[in-house]
Amino acid sequence: MDFRSSGILAAARQGRLPTGEEAHYLAANATLDALLETASAMRDEAHTNVISYSRKVFIPLTQLCRDVCHYCTFAKPPVPGQRAYLTPDEVLEIARAGAAAGCQEALFTLGDKPELRYKVAKQELASLGHETTISYLTAMAELVLKETGLLPHANPGVMTRDEIAALRRVTVSQGIMLESASDRLHQKGQVHHGSPDKRPKVRLETMRYAGELAVPFTSGLLIGIGETRAERVDAFLALRALHREFGHIQEIIVQNFRAKAGTKMEHAPEPDLDDLLWTIALARVVFGAEMNIQAPPNLSYDLYPRLAAAGLNDWGGVSPVTPDHVNPEAPWPHLEELRQNTAACGKVLTERLAIYPAYARDGDRWLDEALRTPVLRALDAEGFARTEEWSPGELTAIPAGYEDVLTPHEPRRREHVSRDVRELIARAEQGEDLRESEVARLFRARGEDFFAVCEAADRLRQKVNGDTVTYVVNRNINYTNICYFKCQFCAFSKGKLSENLRGQPYDLGTEEIVRRAREAWARGATEVCMQGGIHPEYTGETYLAIANAVKEALPDMHVHAFSPLEVWQGAETLGVSLHDFLVQLKAAGLGTLPGTAAEVLDDGVRATLCPDKISASQWVQVIEEAHRVGFKTTSTIMYGHIDGPESWARHMITLRELQQRTGGITEFVPLPFVHMEAPIYLKGRARKGPTFREAVLMHAVARLVLHPHIPNIQVSWVKMGVEGVKACLQAGCNDLGGTLMNESITRAAGTQHGQELPPERMDEIIRSIGRVPHQRSTAYGEPPAEQVRRSYDAPEMEPLVLTPVKKYARTERGTATIAAP
Repeated sequence: MDFRSSGILAAARQGRLPTGEEAHYLAANATLDALLETASAMRDEAHTNVISYSRKVFIPLTQLCRDVCHYCTFAKPPVPGQRAYLTPDEVLEIARAGAAAGCQEALFTLGDKPELRYKVAKQELASLGHETTISYLTAMAELVLKETGLLPHANPGVMTRDEIAALRRVTVSQGIMLESASDRLHQKGQVHHGSPDKRPKVRLETMRYAGELAVPFTSGLLIGIGETRAERVDAFLALRALHREFGHIQEIIVQNFRAKAGTKMEHAPEPDLDDLLWTIALARVVFGAEMNIQAPPNLSYDLYPRLAAAGLNDWGGVSPVTPDHVNPEAPWPHLEELRQNTAACGKVLTERLAIYPAYARDGDRWLDEALRTPVLRALDAEGFARTEEWSPGELTAIPAGYEDVLTPHEPRRREHVSRDVRELIARAEQGEDLRESEVARLFRARGEDFFAVCEAADRLRQKVNGDTVTYVVNRNINYTNICYFKCQFCAFSKGKLSENLRGQPYDLGTEEIVRRAREAWARGATEVCMQGGIHPEYTGETYLAIANAVKEALPDMHVHAFSPLEVWQGAETLGVSLHDFLVQLKAAGLGTLPGTAAEVLDDGVRATLCPDKISASQWVQVIEEAHRVGFKTTSTIMYGHIDGPESWARHMITLRELQQRTGGITEFVPLPFVHMEAPIYLKGRARKGPTFREAVLMHAVARLVLHPHIPNIQVSWVKMGVEGVKACLQAGCNDLGGTLMNESITRAAGTQHGQELPPERMDEIIRSIGRVPHQRSTAYGEPPAEQVRRSYDAPEMEPLVLTPVKKYARTERGTATIAAP
């Protein structure tokens, strides 16, 4: 290959895409091997080891078309006695079959404007109450969305701006294949002669309208229909110019022509494999690493590794229910077969929606308001399809495919771990600090990368903590659920100040707090963990009084209490510095602080999630000052709502750097978002918590990234459930937290995993995976032997007393608020 081609390809790998002239030069001079090598590397840079697909149901609304493309068997003329359009009932029957088979996309495909050619089409549309095919399509897409929850994608051909706008209300994406940018193909004897809707100008105009209207759009080429390679380059450049202007082209499809019996091109030669690979690779080089490049597997040659090596990252839509009506001679591959063939390429088959991840995660820009919630609830943190029923706090079985983190096993040889993941793991195991982008990469681990991360985390756990799994016998005491902050995730806060409309406000008296602490001590507890809402009448004196009361009654009870938000508010209400208030808390008997209220230490996330709470830097300020005063603290993250790998990485690095400065953090506690009763979820603005993969990864990545600075990684049984706990204990965790006795906050959010996990059950769970249970103190020391003895076979607790506060209860007439101090 010549020197100039090498330079253009090297620049493309660095992110400088070829100019039009350079693209044509590559097409004429670059070798296939060089194109493939570059395209594959570019794909891996942006899409790692993922090849996606959409599980769809194909709805052929009408096969009438005014165009006469010489290769097409989809379009058919009217048949007397047969309907020209599917009826609403027929549409729903197909859609419901798709939904029952696990599809998430309803792909509407149809011919272009048949009413302009066929009188019967116009008459039938009128009988259906519509003037145009696009109008009927819009109504059917809305019907499917409403009745089945499937997300519609429409390929209706050339459209006006108003038609695209109407469809945007009821579809998550739209598309039109450019096919070719060559007007030459419209000459007599050529493939598009007599097909006015295949004119490149009108198709590009449709795409321009879509860009102006912010519609995620699909396009691409049909190769082998008489175009030259130079004309393919022209088509790519025309599409790239539109995408650069509007950013709306979510995928480029490279579809190879297949000769079909009964068409004018039934004897035409099909493009060979090298021609298809050349076109896929050139598409990647022209459009760049981030673009989604697709080649449908049912139309391509049965050589998956070679196709993957050409730089594609998507197989397109695959239906377990309906045939490919456009290419009926080419059946869809079975999904398990597709998964296995993708794995043979060293890639992970990953389901997506009809709208690609980058567009799905930016729904405010790319989706009609009515579609944002259904899309958001169908997503994982990266914007791919959420394919499992599991959510934190629910009594749902662990999804299939995670056996290697559910049961102890000998180390496995993993052949398809991505090179960058191997390198990151090795560096983390050596205690090297990973950068934000590198941490985010670990959070994106799928397939063998996922298991490699979990196994590396478990190796580190064994090295640092051995086979001992610790826990503390404690009692949670949440002294009030009245709070004037408006955290969008919180279902615990009640009353007229709250985002949550259900439940009664309460405020415990000191006597009840002390009674609960005494009862906990009698049941073997060594710690009371005390936190609550930010009550508008609380001041720093309130917190001092609570700590004093418990320590006066129970001098040996460890008081683990007051979130950084409570400390901040307490200091502010007393008009003293954080340092001085923390000193007062220490004198009152406070032993350690929980590192809660961190949520996600990314102010971009906090601006929506908890807009009036202390900022990320203020949270760090409280914890750092607590460490200076002599307190130890825990650290937490509450994740799986509107966040993602980048914000998680930012959070991890913030904690790591804080610990490197102070050394005061005893443990890291991931707290997966429990969505069921959370206001932000009920408002349709959050995901359903992390997926199981994401939840396990949070613990595993934490072990790698925080090593060797934070030695203890804890798993929350009340959120993860028993089976989730077992998985996390084999993915880097060494601690089960507390027995709790009473758990109010997660229970208010809807968890079904109970309020207490007594020592007997803790020990049973730990031993079931071959580990050694051990009770600890709050600071990871040894608890008194007498308390350990008491903790087993502890007596039943007395009924709780919740002191109601009528002045903060909601009234039937409204929800007037009380001003915060």
